[in-house]
Amino acid sequence: MVSFWSIWSTTYVFTVVYHYLDMAGSFLVTLYEYSPLFYISVVSLCFLVTAAMVLGWFGFDVPVILRSSEDTDFLPSPEKQMVQVTNPFSLEMGSGRASVANGVQLKPCCLEPCVLSCFWGCEVGALQEALQGGARLSTPQHFQEALRHRYLHCQSFDVSSADQEEHHTHIPADQGITDLGPLPRQRYPLVAVLTLAGQEARDTYNFVSSVSVVHVPDEKYKMSARILFQYLLTSQGSMYDLKPLFMSANSMGDSDPTELPGAPEDEEEASRVSSSVLEEEEEDDWSEGRGRDCVVCQNASVNRVLLPCRHACVCNSCACRFQHCPICRAFILESFALTLPPPQL
Repeated sequence: MVSFWSIWSTTYVFTVVYHYLDMAGSFLVTLYEYSPLFYISVVSLCFLVTAAMVLGWFGFDVPVILRSSEDTDFLPSPEKQMVQVTNPFSLEMGSGRASVANGVQLKPCCLEPCVLSCFWGCEVGALQEALQGGARLSTPQHFQEALRHRYLHCQSFDVSSADQEEHHTHIPADQGITDLGPLPRQRYPLVAVLTLAGQEARDTYNFVSSVSVVHVPDEKYKMSARILFQYLLTSQGSMYDLKPLFMSANSMGDSDPTELPGAPEDEEEASRVSSSVLEEEEEDDWSEGRGRDCVVCQNASVNRVLLPCRHACVCNSCACRFQHCPICRAFILESFALTLPPPQL
């Protein structure tokens, strides 16, 4: 009995809908014959809106633009599962002017004793073959063999864990090299490689070497010196592309770039904003990384990194309320946390 009434009610509904649609079609034909185009357009628009409302009321899918804002479901971006790792390598550009003719200052900062190897004029193809070969590149000798000596000059430095000084590397003047030729070039100006010096340290860390591609200006290409790419190589032969995070200007928390939850990120020091009108107690709160850091609520500290734009600008609560980055308006595909909450006992 229930099945009969269900079938009868469904048939009746579709009959009524078909009847009204037939009447509306006949009415539109009549308007097309006797009415101006303006009235036909108005009536057609009303018909489409009414049909969409009826279909939506019966559960059929309709375009989002015809739905009310309350009926639209908001889907927050998924959270990327990250793993906390330790990066023992760090390399920054040193002070002073840099050029191919006069050399460049490099400032390594490592957690363990390392060897800094500088390969001047390394061929682009040779470096790509070495990185993608899958071999374990854990010593300077391994890199020299993988590059097949396809570089102009190599220079090495011993770096201790407490070493904070800059190292000057250059091409010998007797080679007479002042530029690397016209663009596009087949050689990188400088490839700086950091490798762990001791075997015990290689067994301790998952990352055994760091590769930095450095641009050094010369007479034909005067763009300022900077690090173009950075890669981390594991003991299994895998490679990770290091990319910096873009911290918001009012994110005052200090974070260790060698220990981040997730894929290794060699993060540049976040920009800091200070004001002389702040009281001493308030300045202490800012220096400790507490307080108004989030660019949205200005009430909680920044703890979410948005991908793929890599902007770290929102807190955990605000991250789930946006589908676009508040800074660059890029669509958020996923996000991850800078610091993980303590495990609950």
